[in-house]
Amino acid sequence: MPEGDTVLQAARRLDSALAGHALTRFDLRVPRFATSDLTGRSVLGVISRGKHLLARFEGGFTLHSHLRMDGAWRIYDPGERWRGGPAHQIRAVLATAEHTAVGYRLPVLELLRTADEDKAVGHLGPDLLGPDWNPETALHNLLADPVRPVGEALLDQRNLAGIGNVYMCELCFMARVTPWLPMGEIPQPLATRLVGTAKQLLEANRDRPTRTTTGAVAAVSRGGVRERLFVYGRGGRPCLRCRTPIRKAERADRPVYWCPHCQPGPTARWSAR
Repeated sequence: MPEGDTVLQAARRLDSALAGHALTRFDLRVPRFATSDLTGRSVLGVISRGKHLLARFEGGFTLHSHLRMDGAWRIYDPGERWRGGPAHQIRAVLATAEHTAVGYRLPVLELLRTADEDKAVGHLGPDLLGPDWNPETALHNLLADPVRPVGEALLDQRNLAGIGNVYMCELCFMARVTPWLPMGEIPQPLATRLVGTAKQLLEANRDRPTRTTTGAVAAVSRGGVRERLFVYGRGGRPCLRCRTPIRKAERADRPVYWCPHCQPGPTARWSAR
């Protein structure tokens, strides 16, 4: 699931493949920008901002994309077969003489002036993996609405940028609070630690191919010695702390996982099992 660490890694791969080279092909397969053509312009670089990707080009242009749940960028060598999905799922093709980057299933794709990037990402809070990271601002943002559930507050990219559903569930478990506890009921020291832990987790995973919050660096099976995650994706399985079965609540496309013993407090008001 693309979260801040995953998107940063995608930005690095795109930057390594494209930056410093001139475009030999620029193809955006969305109606609004289908006639746009930056062929011949150099790629200046690709960066991430929270869960957003910004590819900058010579002449003051930026291609803004967001992966959300299913989007992906794939990089291919010349002549290599494209294997990221069927052709009708391709939304962007950026090619140089050395590599071709293909964007699949991108729900957000827009070409804008680099000077106008704030129109796309200016609403974001401090980026957990960015140069603008400010823990005091992030904490202030989270506590600004004391009745808002902690899970919703962590997922709101206007508060701090980079946390998705996996990290939200894991952070709540590590803080021993349920995702439905109002932010105003969290003691200030715990809220401060929550922000610090979020930073530590994303920093620890920014260079790993497989995300972990437990310290296990390799993926293991259910029968393995260690698990990579404390609660996410482990519905019905024993808690790694207390052995109580992990519960799962369904809400749209965002399942929420928690341990009812380690995380006492309010629970889901929708279907839970």
